[in-house]
Amino acid sequence: PRLPLYDAACQVAQEVAERIQERNRFQRNGESSAKLNVIIRSLLQNLGEKIDQLRDLLLRAVSTHQITQLEGDRRQNLVDDLLTRQKQLQASYKNEGPEPDAMRSSLMTGGVKRGVTNPWLLEEPEETRGLGFGDLRQQQRRIIEEQDAGLDALSSIISRQKQMGQEIGNELDEQNEIIDDLTNLVENTDDKLRNQTRHVKMVDKKSTSCG
Repeated sequence: PRLPLYDAACQVAQEVAERIQERNRFQRNGESSAKLNVIIRSLLQNLGEKIDQLRDLLLRAVSTHQITQLEGDRRQNLVDDLLTRQKQLQASYKNEGPEPDAMRSSLMTGGVKRGVTNPWLLEEPEETRGLGFGDLRQQQRRIIEEQDAGLDALSSIISRQKQMGQEIGNELDEQNEIIDDLTNLVENTDDKLRNQTRHVKMVDKKSTSCG
């Protein structure tokens, strides 16, 4: 409901500015403006209520993470602009500010104009546009579930890679042990060959002496 509510607040602010301008014209002409003052007070009260509703909606949307912090800041600026307009209109109503016709262009900046995109629609994702609180909560739960599933899959992949790394490490340890055994076997065989060679030389030398 924030979109039509913001539009309605801008329309009320515009109507207040027009009513103040009309009242001031009556006062300059010496005509009674009491009825217009009653209307203006009622409109100002209505504008304040709509601004309060917008602030509550924005606070709820930010606290429940329905919108990003950047979008929340942008919408807060819009609400602040409405509050500034409200104060200017109240001052003009009390004849303490400029004439409404002199500030209407600045007052209604960002308001409802034909062919102008509503500023509250800017930067809002297409998939969340027009959804209620229940739909948004359900969508958030679905996104969280998808993220959890993705994290589970990633965790499973990491676990498999860790297991493969451990198996490769164990295989390398076994290969190193085999290499060590082969090295020892070769050294023992070499020692035996040297001993046998010395023995053969001694036998050959004795044989030569006997001859």
